[in-house]
Amino acid sequence: MFGRPLRGVAFDVAVSGVVVLFGVAGAAAQPGGWAATLVGAGMAVALLFRRSRPGAVTVVVAALALVQVVAQWGPLPFDIAVLIALYSVVKYGRRLRDGVLAGVVAAVGVLLAAAQTQGAITWWATALWYALVTGAVWLVALNVRTRRLYVLTLEDRATTLEREREAESRAAVAEERTRIARELHDVVAHSMAVMIVQADGARFMLDRDPEQARTAVKVVADTGRQALEEMRRLVGVLRDAGPAGADGPVVADPEHRRLALAELPDLLARFGDAGLRIRHTITGEPPALPPGLELTIYRVVQEALTNALKHAGVGAGVEVSLTYAADAVVVTVVDDGRGRPVVSPAPSGGHGLLGMRERVTVYDGSLTAGARLAGGWQLEVRLPLPSEPATEVIAA
Repeated sequence: MFGRPLRGVAFDVAVSGVVVLFGVAGAAAQPGGWAATLVGAGMAVALLFRRSRPGAVTVVVAALALVQVVAQWGPLPFDIAVLIALYSVVKYGRRLRDGVLAGVVAAVGVLLAAAQTQGAITWWATALWYALVTGAVWLVALNVRTRRLYVLTLEDRATTLEREREAESRAAVAEERTRIARELHDVVAHSMAVMIVQADGARFMLDRDPEQARTAVKVVADTGRQALEEMRRLVGVLRDAGPAGADGPVVADPEHRRLALAELPDLLARFGDAGLRIRHTITGEPPALPPGLELTIYRVVQEALTNALKHAGVGAGVEVSLTYAADAVVVTVVDDGRGRPVVSPAPSGGHGLLGMRERVTVYDGSLTAGARLAGGWQLEVRLPLPSEPATEVIAA
């Protein structure tokens, strides 16, 4: 009884009280007198545990009913406890087998109770009546058990679906955070690398060529503004995106501007201002690309130019080519390694080639990079085109 809802406990106490009341009410006139009343009280006490221990309660009630039959007291009002125990074991039993066994025992009890009735016709009528009542109770209990198990199954299924939804939401949040972290690396690491190289160059040229130093400082300022703009855009995405789990994963607001290939000339111009000699060629007719694929191409070029500026130095020649084939886009970035060494090496972003390879792998592409025999560095990325134009929503 402990640990159960108060409403259920109160109901079971009331049921047991009714059984005791039936036993006490007929104590003076019923066969067996107070001894029979004690049997009824024992049944009532057992019924207090009919929900938690339905099998044990049925055994106790059946044993007390057998005592009543052996004593030939005949059916008494408190024998309603037998029907209550039968109902309980069918409804609350862990296995339906317990309810079937209880039904068999109840059928035997019906025959034994009817056997104490005098006259053949009366015996058959009594047995039929007891059998109908007992069978009706058993069937009602079976129906209630089936509905109860069905409701429990629905509750378990709902709980499982809720857990799966929470897991998917957490996975979506983790994926979004990884994507934002990758974008933050692209914004901060690339911009800071350019700013550091230009600041070192300005310091070096401050006395020798003030005009060139002034140009380098302007590049630092412009790069900082561009980085700040992209940082604000990313923060805006984080602020405006709805929480995961309410209506799906976190998705960027489609009204936010996304980096695309149309902005690639501006990127090349900024690196040109930073000191690289860039040649840009496009081969083939550019198809309609998903926004995510355009962003990947943009970031690959940005990473490659940043590495060229950091390692090849100011003044290095870089060739950027985009080739649009029927089934793929090929991005090639080649530097000659003949730039002016920087005053002090710029710190590495730490995730350059690894980040590019991760982006390319998302679209089942391939990446090859390495030093050239003639000097410098070459990067080639091949990205398969989707079979049909796709639309993607990404946080960038």
